[in-house]
Amino acid sequence: MTEATAAGIQVGQQVPDFTLTTFDPKTGDFGELSLEQQKTDKKWTILFFYPADFTFVCATEFKALAEKYEDFQKLGAEVCTVSTDTQFTHLAWHREEGQLAGVNYPMGADPTGTVSKLFGVYLDNAGLDLRGAFIISPAGQLMNAEVNFLNLGRNVDELLRKLRANVYLGNQPGEVCPANWSNEGDTTLKPSAAMVGRVNEAMKG
Repeated sequence: MTEATAAGIQVGQQVPDFTLTTFDPKTGDFGELSLEQQKTDKKWTILFFYPADFTFVCATEFKALAEKYEDFQKLGAEVCTVSTDTQFTHLAWHREEGQLAGVNYPMGADPTGTVSKLFGVYLDNAGLDLRGAFIISPAGQLMNAEVNFLNLGRNVDELLRKLRANVYLGNQPGEVCPANWSNEGDTTLKPSAAMVGRVNEAMKG
């Protein structure tokens, strides 16, 4: 699992604008998600890449993500799953797979692999995506990157924790979140010269 770099985009850098054709389960129709519009709407963007529709671990990830989707929305984020399948295949999978019954987030189609390559999750020899999760700020800055191999599903609670931390830190720019920070009210740190070598004391409050 990688927590640092997405292809040519490094965490902290601006993400180039992109547009994905989507299947929208809420309307039962096709649409699109563009980073430019997300920035205009001042929304966080979470891209959740996965290998393929009609597969196994992916279905369980979709269910886990659906169960937390409202929590992501309350934090001002839109979630978009992405694979190299078409929007038509997304529609069929959503219709047939019971694990996807509660899915209401847009399902992005990237059949050319253009967006997948941008984030470094595209497997050239297979035409599939690795399991990549990326958090993009309302200003278009890449804040977090996580990539798993094909056989390991992700922890959606951890993805939500990262978003929650990013939203909190965006409102408290002078603070940093220590290990295992979970929610507002947990101990944070305010780096200063006085804290050098004294983090243990600061963590004790």
